[in-house]
Amino acid sequence: MDDQLDALFAGQGGVATSAQILQHLTRRRFEAAVNTGVLERLWQGIYCVGEPTDQLRLRGLDLSCGRPVAVCLGTAAAMFGFDTEQPAELHVLDPPRCALRNADGLVVHRRDGAPLVVVDGRRATSPAWTAVEVARALRRPRALATLDAALRSGTCSRPDLWRAAVEQKGRRGIVAVRDLLPLADPRSESPMESEARLAMLDGGLPVPELQYEIVDGNGDLRRLDFAWPDDRVAAEYDGVAWHSGPEAMVSDRRRQNALADVDWTVVPIVSDDVRYRAREMVARIERQLWRARAA
Repeated sequence: MDDQLDALFAGQGGVATSAQILQHLTRRRFEAAVNTGVLERLWQGIYCVGEPTDQLRLRGLDLSCGRPVAVCLGTAAAMFGFDTEQPAELHVLDPPRCALRNADGLVVHRRDGAPLVVVDGRRATSPAWTAVEVARALRRPRALATLDAALRSGTCSRPDLWRAAVEQKGRRGIVAVRDLLPLADPRSESPMESEARLAMLDGGLPVPELQYEIVDGNGDLRRLDFAWPDDRVAAEYDGVAWHSGPEAMVSDRRRQNALADVDWTVVPIVSDDVRYRAREMVARIERQLWRARAA
């Protein structure tokens, strides 16, 4: 591409319309650039140089509409740092006086009265509003994961979430979100830990301490995902890397032994326990709590 075209893209944040590009390239060169991947189509008549990103896709919408678009739902959650669902589509608010329509990879919403804030120069529904709105559309375990992540991000507080829930009164899913708000905890470090905690509470287990710190038999400071300190019982969530090789297995055994040396019993759990065998998982933890209290 020539210097003038490079300057055009640079001046517009990496995006340009086909009409603008054709002022610098012949139709044949333009089509060749698209076919070879030098130019990538973002939206109808909007292109970028190289690999599209969400930021470029949003700038492409800005260019198409003639004004910056505001984001909501998962796109806003990603901007605030608490997106747990990673939707493939961009979610934006319908700009005034612009006929923006749903398209592949784009969902356009009407949210009259939604509070807006500015993040890095782009308007977005406020963090608490976003968290509650995302949570309303999810299953209970994932809804709690979103609320936990929103608190953990530091962008909103529990009172903020309560106010947003009141503002969204009467909307689908809001009752379930209100029921989950007292359980939301910023100490939960992953969506699966949030899911596991909800399964424990639904199963009747006492509320665990999260990220509970102890010194193990090796003198190392350990953080336990879920702990019942009075009973010296803990549960640990193991992700996909669990026992992924000999070194991981040895490390896990050393950790378990070091915790046993200070009289802690640890129940390991994995995603299948949480999602498909919750009753059995709860029963295993319950047995350990019962044994500790009977000793």
